[in-house]
Amino acid sequence: MRKLDHVDRQILQILQVDGRIPYTEIAHQLGVSEGTIRSRITRLLQDGVFQFAIQPDPAKLGLKVQAIIGLTTKLGLQQNVAEELSKLSAVRFVGAFSGKHDLIIQACFHSNDELITFVNERLSQIEGIVAADVSLELKQYKDSFSIVHDDEVTLQ
Repeated sequence: MRKLDHVDRQILQILQVDGRIPYTEIAHQLGVSEGTIRSRITRLLQDGVFQFAIQPDPAKLGLKVQAIIGLTTKLGLQQNVAEELSKLSAVRFVGAFSGKHDLIIQACFHSNDELITFVNERLSQIEGIVAADVSLELKQYKDSFSIVHDDEVTLQ
């Protein structure tokens, strides 16, 4: 297991603010060489610590209806249901949880009608879904991938 040191965490924090920042600027901010930044980022990418990705704003893409849908699955079919849900373009997130729901998904739609069609026609066709509990997002307070803390982080 490789531990992330303070410089690694600082690099991640800077990249979370602006993933397009030049390596020279990161090096300048941290007082290290550009080569150090380049090799650290390469290692962090190879180790799977992070990946470069974009995070579009669904509302600006016309996806004005965001839903969290809690699903109850038939015993033994949770994995199959999760795999099928993961194939659907409207679904942004699929996770297995303890508690009331076996799976929880986040999905985005252009309209309430599109959501209704998704639930009644798409979800109803997936073998193993017993029930769906749909909650609409009324207002978003935070949507972030930022998770780096100053605590010591150890790679698994």
